Amino acid sequence: MARRDLIRESVKNSILFTRHVVPATVRPARTLWNEVIGFVFFVFAAGFGFSAVRAAMDLHGDPADLIKLVFGSIVCLVMTFYGFLSFRKARRISRS
Repeated sequence: MARRDLIRESVKNSILFTRHVVPATVRPARTLWNEVIGFVFFVFAAGFGFSAVRAAMDLHGDPADLIKLVFGSIVCLVMTFYGFLSFRKARRISRS
């Protein structure tokens, strides 16, 4: 009987420990994950932004250059938007 009570008490303490520790470790991990993803999006946005600027400087009436400019600009804006949203989500997670 004493062994069964010891096991039951151990399981009860393990559940209590998990309920307190897991949320305290998952929240910072999710915040960090969103910040890393936001940084990656901003790096991609910078790359496409430089590509769009280079295409704008090489624009001489060629349709291929215009397509590169438009595509680079759109992708740069989308990546910047997702990066911003990712950092915003990380901040919301850390404040809750």
